[in-house]
Amino acid sequence: MTIWDEILGNQVLVSAVTGWVVAQVLKTLIDLALNKNFNPERLVGSGGMPSSHSSTVCALTTAAFVHYGVGSFEFAVCFVLSMIVMYDAMGVRRETGKQAKLLNTILTQNPLKFKGELFQERLKEYVGHSPLQVAAGAILGIVLAAIIAQYY
Repeated sequence: MTIWDEILGNQVLVSAVTGWVVAQVLKTLIDLALNKNFNPERLVGSGGMPSSHSSTVCALTTAAFVHYGVGSFEFAVCFVLSMIVMYDAMGVRRETGKQAKLLNTILTQNPLKFKGELFQERLKEYVGHSPLQVAAGAILGIVLAAIIAQYY
């Protein structure tokens, strides 16, 4: 058996990766529809609708549930990881994005010189998620893992 057969035969891994890829593509398409321009950073970047972090960990957790059962060590680890990731996305990372937006506004109005150079690099504003974005990602991940489970 080749390594690719082993990787593609791993339902839990395939579910998690699929959750991430589908969420990133959807996020890019939604951004394209809303802003009328293609932003390639959306294909790999954080923040936005749906949450690819939530989609990934919920697909992982759902696949672990299907494959190992709710009483398993694997499900327990995945479930705790999912709760931490989704809490962080709505908490610390969301607040970081708000602060970056405010700092970018301040720096646009009042340019700052740092060690003799003009500070021009914008801080990344899309790092966290709203509760709706996290919920949409979670639902997406669960649905994708359930669909994938039908083929394993």
